[in-house]
Amino acid sequence: MQPTSLYAYAGTLNSLLIVVSLYGLWSQLKKIWQRKQDQHIASGKRTEILSINQFTVSFLAYCAFFVYGYSITPFNHYIVWPRLLASLIALGILFEIYRDRRSTTARYALLACALLLCAGIVGLLFGPTFSDQKRLISQSLIVAVTVLLAQGYAHQIRLIYRSGKTGAVSLKMSQFILAMDVSTMLFACVMGMETGWPLMLLASVSATTKLIIMWLFRWEKTSPAARSKRQALA
Repeated sequence: MQPTSLYAYAGTLNSLLIVVSLYGLWSQLKKIWQRKQDQHIASGKRTEILSINQFTVSFLAYCAFFVYGYSITPFNHYIVWPRLLASLIALGILFEIYRDRRSTTARYALLACALLLCAGIVGLLFGPTFSDQKRLISQSLIVAVTVLLAQGYAHQIRLIYRSGKTGAVSLKMSQFILAMDVSTMLFACVMGMETGWPLMLLASVSATTKLIIMWLFRWEKTSPAARSKRQALA
């Protein structure tokens, strides 16, 4: 077992950086709102390049850890409350994507995520204590979400690469979430791999994708290939 003080320090640091990452998510939402106010950007283009796939699986990741945090013993406040807030903001982004595009895919993604969050909150209110079997189920869910997260961010990366531009994608969001991912890996180590391995798995995958997206922002500005792709679309 790790010393209690180290656990508290790592948990507090992770919570603080999750709050920072919430600002990153919030900056993405604000960027969408700013583009809505720009009269030069037509309706349907205000969420340009944003991947429904990516934000759906991002929501699932936050929601899965929200549930996992109250599924383990003891109840992990460091995991539960920041992830609940992150889930709400990610849901807000999906709502704005739906308002902009009005597509069937966006509507179903929004409804499914809203229902899952409601179910998670009901679980918190009425079933905070889970058996070992149910904890295994929640761990399996996190593994599945990790696979979906990798696929979702790969889709976002592919959209940027194919178009040669980042569009409505927020650089701040990737930077702040990367900081959260690094602190989450530290917290997982302090918790011990027996309990913390789901945190380590998902945070490692998430951090890798954020580094790639951050590199693509530089690629967009400096690469002749990116410029050619934008010219071809124009």
